[in-house]
Amino acid sequence: MVLILDLQRATHATLHRLAAHLGDLGLPPSELNALANLGERPGGASTVSELATAIGGRPTTLTGILDRLQQRGLLAREPHPRDRRTVIVRLTPDGVDAAERVLAAMRELERRALADLPPDAADSAAAVLRALSQ
Repeated sequence: MVLILDLQRATHATLHRLAAHLGDLGLPPSELNALANLGERPGGASTVSELATAIGGRPTTLTGILDRLQQRGLLAREPHPRDRRTVIVRLTPDGVDAAERVLAAMRELERRALADLPPDAADSAAAVLRALSQ
């Protein structure tokens, strides 16, 4: 067993289920992931670097995702108040609504996936995921 492969397969399947469930948003998994991560942050805002770290990507890769979300009116870019080199991305009101839908869909998918497992199994899985994220 290679746990990393199982994790990759589960991530791929989960993101595609979410994209299908939220098909009316017309967003690919990468954009759903960015919205969900922004939706969990205070004020729906983050620096590009912080968001890239949260989604496990590079800022340069994230730029295209953010461009598309901005074109759809789901986020706005603004200068950092203390660092001219840093850009903050912030969810717009439509972006907040979309992020809330994505997070609700994630919670429901998680609830259904874990429904038949003992509670300690979910806690153990969460511990493994945290360890792999370090």
